[in-house]
Amino acid sequence: MKPTKLARLGRCLLLAAAVLLRPAAAGAADADGAPSIIVFAAASLTDALEELSTDFGKSSGIKVKPSFAASSALARQIESGAPADIFFSADLEWMDYLEQRKLIREGSRHDLLGNRLVLIAPARSPLDLTIEPGFGLAEALGKGRLATGDPDSVPAGRYARAALTSLGVWNSVASRLAPAESVRAALALVDRAEVPLGIVYETDALIDKAVRIVGVFPEDTHPPITYPIALTVGAKVGAADFVAYLRTPQADAVFHKYGFVPLHR
Repeated sequence: MKPTKLARLGRCLLLAAAVLLRPAAAGAADADGAPSIIVFAAASLTDALEELSTDFGKSSGIKVKPSFAASSALARQIESGAPADIFFSADLEWMDYLEQRKLIREGSRHDLLGNRLVLIAPARSPLDLTIEPGFGLAEALGKGRLATGDPDSVPAGRYARAALTSLGVWNSVASRLAPAESVRAALALVDRAEVPLGIVYETDALIDKAVRIVGVFPEDTHPPITYPIALTVGAKVGAADFVAYLRTPQADAVFHKYGFVPLHR
């Protein structure tokens, strides 16, 4: 990942932490009086959602402030009182977590996007692997580690663990992970060639020229990668309009550009 992308993600993570310190009613409008909403979104949505937020702001006059991190971290921040208006998760479990705690608005939840899980290497790496039962992942790592999201909390890591378990190779690499706080952090490790291989979403791999896709994990090796979106119970006016915008053909085209598969049609 290029320094500008890392810096941008760092700023978003700081926003996610900073909003915890604001009162619940904050963020309704900027200093210039323009209405604004805060979107807590999975790190893998960074590029697509930044573009869509800008486009929506120009057409609606509502400023959208995305805050990107692992879905697990964002869900817990919302539970702790962070005044997010929208939660856009990278898997169903963390949306379920908030729904069970009655922290999302009833009837506002939608399964919006799909994605694929891929094995990546640094762009100049000569590694060549076929993803199949019992494939030589541990041998390919050599003395290095496998980067992915933390399997205990980050959706991408959970999908990775499920896929590798299904293929019968999890036990051979479980002690050799480089568990990252988000899928974008895992991507950065491969981008900088700090690890020989990583497992991320296809959309992440497509936006980073410093990595290449070694193979795509068969869809039947892991649960479907589904991105649900919902309003929080404290969502401000304008938040529902943005969610509706994300379900339009115009938004679909942007999501397609970044490799996502819209699910709502």
